[in-house]
Amino acid sequence: MYEQIARPELLALITKNEKILWQGRPDKTCFLFEAVFNPFLIIALLWGAIDFGFITAIFKTQQNIPTQINLFFIPFFTLHLMPVWIYLAGVIFSFMRYKNTSFAITDQAVYLSGGMFTQQYERKPFAEMSHVNLSRGIFDQWLGVGDVVLTGNQDGYNTRHNIFRGLTICDIRDYPEVYQLIKRLQTDIYADTMYPNDLRPSENHGYTTRYTPDHKNVYF
Repeated sequence: MYEQIARPELLALITKNEKILWQGRPDKTCFLFEAVFNPFLIIALLWGAIDFGFITAIFKTQQNIPTQINLFFIPFFTLHLMPVWIYLAGVIFSFMRYKNTSFAITDQAVYLSGGMFTQQYERKPFAEMSHVNLSRGIFDQWLGVGDVVLTGNQDGYNTRHNIFRGLTICDIRDYPEVYQLIKRLQTDIYADTMYPNDLRPSENHGYTTRYTPDHKNVYF
C-alpha cells in the first residue's frame, strides 16, 4: 500500500519557518520489484546454474572421490557462489532501504532519507537546482509510478570518488504533480535569489514574465 507520510526522523529536520507542501514514500511493490529484477539477476542465475550443475555432478560421483577432495569443494563453492550471495543480500536488504526511504518538499528545499544499516538524510535547496527530470522504467510504467530526478549547480563530480551525484524521488504515484511543483518552485526561488537584494520584494508571487526579442538587433 502506498504511504503518503514521510518518516518522522526526516520531518524533524525541517525548520519551523518552512512549510511542508508534499511528503511521501515510494510505492512498495515497485521499489521491491526493482530490487529483485535488476540486471544482476541474470548474472546470479547463470552463475548459480553453472555452480549447482557442478555440485550435482560431484555429489552423484562422491563415492569415487576421496573425502579430502569433498571437504575442499564445500568451501570452494561457498566462495565461488559469492555473486549469488551478493544478489540475495541486495534483495533482502532492499526491505531495510524501503523502510528508511521517504521524501518531503517544503517551500525552500527537497528532503530525502534513505540507507540500510545507517540512515542518510539529504537536503537540496531549490536555489541550487539546475535540472528537474522525469524517469519511468518498465516497472514504473506497469505500476503507474515514476521518478523525479534532481540535479544541481553544485552537484558536479565528487572529487574524492569521482562520482556524479544527484537526488531522486523514486517510485511515487503522483509524480506529475510533484514534478510540476518542484519545477515551479525551482524556477521561482532560483529567480528570486538572482534578483538584486535591494530590489527584491518581500514576497515572491511567482515569476511569470515572458521573453520578448528585440527584432531591431536581430541579424540575418
